[in-house]
Amino acid sequence: MATTLKIEQLNYRKNLKKILTDVSLSLSGNKIIGLLGENGAGKTTLMRLIAGLAKNARGTITINGDSNLANRKSLISYSDPLGGIATNQRISDVKRFYSKVYPDFDEQKYTQMATFLKLDESQRLSALSKGTREKLVISLTLARQTSIYLLDEPFSGIDSMSRKKIINSIIQWKPADSLMIISDHYVSEIAPILDEIVIIKDDKIAVHKAADEIREESGQSIEDYYEGLYGEADIND
Repeated sequence: MATTLKIEQLNYRKNLKKILTDVSLSLSGNKIIGLLGENGAGKTTLMRLIAGLAKNARGTITINGDSNLANRKSLISYSDPLGGIATNQRISDVKRFYSKVYPDFDEQKYTQMATFLKLDESQRLSALSKGTREKLVISLTLARQTSIYLLDEPFSGIDSMSRKKIINSIIQWKPADSLMIISDHYVSEIAPILDEIVIIKDDKIAVHKAADEIREESGQSIEDYYEGLYGEADIND
């Protein structure tokens, strides 16, 4: 299968601190990848670099063989927390904004997800709970038709029952042949839908393996394997 995302010798520092060191990674489409690591390991930084939102890194990132930044951005849908949108805007206004800014935004698909997640389009952003806001972000992110979807801690404020329904529905919402990367601390809940996991430790890629391979070789669940790598006392996610 052709490589969708290729990262070569990626290095990133912030305030003289090493965040990512010599990160190289090749991921193909039609997969869901779990990006794991403790708080501050560099998961969000890596996603922002892939999405072209963080700058001044050394190394190469290519998507479908293209390293041009503008082209890369058009091929990625990143779970933006909507911090740049005024809180007096209604959900319907945000949807309209997305449909104008992103030519690949599928309003019909968005409506299906918004209905499933019981979003009220008349509500203003300022009135949304954290969980409802995250449901909106998930709907907006997955309504685009792109090669790569980056979901950064998408479920942290969503109640347990809704979270499980969303995770179980992600497979049908994800377009065929696309690549989805999920960074989340609900490891046991997302594990059933993961094809591969990537673990960041000590600013490097410590593990990149197929989920089934980990289960077969170690005889452990994905969560137990992950915690064993870090040591339970060090797990913060």
